[in-house]
Amino acid sequence: MKSKNINWKEYAFEFLSIFIAVILAFALSSWNDNRRERQAESKILIEILNGIQKDKVDFLSNTQGHKAGIEACQFWRKVLSEDQVTPNSSIQRFYILLTRDFITIQNASGYETLKAKGFEIIDNDSLRSEIISLYEFDYQIIEKLEEEYHENQFQKNYFRDINRVIAPHLIYKSDGSIESINLPIKVTESERKILLSHLLKIEFNRNFLLDKYDSVMNKIDTLNKMIENELNQ
Repeated sequence: MKSKNINWKEYAFEFLSIFIAVILAFALSSWNDNRRERQAESKILIEILNGIQKDKVDFLSNTQGHKAGIEACQFWRKVLSEDQVTPNSSIQRFYILLTRDFITIQNASGYETLKAKGFEIIDNDSLRSEIISLYEFDYQIIEKLEEEYHENQFQKNYFRDINRVIAPHLIYKSDGSIESINLPIKVTESERKILLSHLLKIEFNRNFLLDKYDSVMNKIDTLNKMIENELNQ
């Protein structure tokens, strides 16, 4: 019997065609996976970007409140020191803002999505590190300082002592709002020193908070630029 002639060229061509098709299929699948991951990364980065921009607005509002609280400290220090103070419509504002506390509102939905998807979806190592640092370290410090640190709970710690001395001298309008104050305030030397020490601590701690806010907002600006650069690539 004669053996059949095998067309090796035909088999080689078919094998090569199948091999190339498989390689192309894998390459296309990998490209599609990378494309989907890139799209998911972009969506998360946009969400984080929008979140930190809103966070900065909230932080700026808190810093303005703390600056107003410092201004109130300086006003009441003059009152207690019997410096020349002119009673005016700011009395009510200074009275309210002196011991006002603040909370932080953090828009963390983008970061929570990132954690759920996995941090490795952020391809840029430096960017990933900055995001984690901001949410897990800087934001946590601000929140604890504002809402948990004992010395910064101004209303709870200082309002009663201050109000006991100031309130009897306030002059009210018929609608219950504060119109002015009777000066000078009559206090004992011991009471005056206690109140001045309260004002000192309030002002010091508000300045400390302002420094922390300034540091965090600088990091927000840095992260903002990094995300925008990443999205524009």
